[in-house]
Amino acid sequence: MIAERVPNRPAEQDRVAAVAPPRAAGRAVLLIPHRGENPQEAALPEDYRKTLALVREADGPVQVRAVGKRLGLDTSARGKLEPLRANMTKFADRGWLHKRPDGHFAARR
Repeated sequence: MIAERVPNRPAEQDRVAAVAPPRAAGRAVLLIPHRGENPQEAALPEDYRKTLALVREADGPVQVRAVGKRLGLDTSARGKLEPLRANMTKFADRGWLHKRPDGHFAARR
């Protein structure tokens, strides 16, 4: 039997609430929606639009580090880029970008 862990302390409850997806009308909202036939980039938050624009401006596939550098992020340690890598992977999972086997990202045409 698998038991679900329920946070008991207020600090744990705050942490759990902080990672919960945003909700509207009682339903979870995707910050990066699935790309349909008519992609609506205006629906994306501004920082996500910047990331998408940087990948599209590149001559070819780009590394997360290069995008992070252009966004002004600290690229000195790999761990500092993990949130950006997660966002770019979400872009790929939802059809906005293409993730290559070597870890580089390219724009979908």
